Amino acid sequence: QVQLVESGGGLVQAGGALRLSCAASRTILTLNAMGWYRQAPGKQRELVARISSGGDSDYADSVKGRFTISRDNGKNSVSLQMNSLKPEDTAVYYCNGDFLWAGTHYEYWGRGTQVTVSS
Repeated sequence: QVQLVESGGGLVQAGGALRLSCAASRTILTLNAMGWYRQAPGKQRELVARISSGGDSDYADSVKGRFTISRDNGKNSVSLQMNSLKPEDTAVYYCNGDFLWAGTHYEYWGRGTQVTVSS
């Protein structure tokens, strides 16, 4: 069992910035891709950004140019720097990790952290 623990959410005014962090507990599994998803009230969970073990990243169109994902492989952690926040970025943000063991993928989720952007 792997635990992903998020931190860094909160309340910010539009135009402000927040940094989310997520750390995975120690595991014998190999950490593959990591990502951030979000879910706003009444909406489906959507991908915000993800990053491969090699550092390749991709973003939702709605956050391109404003958000930056990064990872520290030595610490099994991933961060999301969110700049120029908009009210529509308000959601619960979830950390996601894809782990490998003997050729099998295992997916884990954090509990989520609330991000609220006021207008």
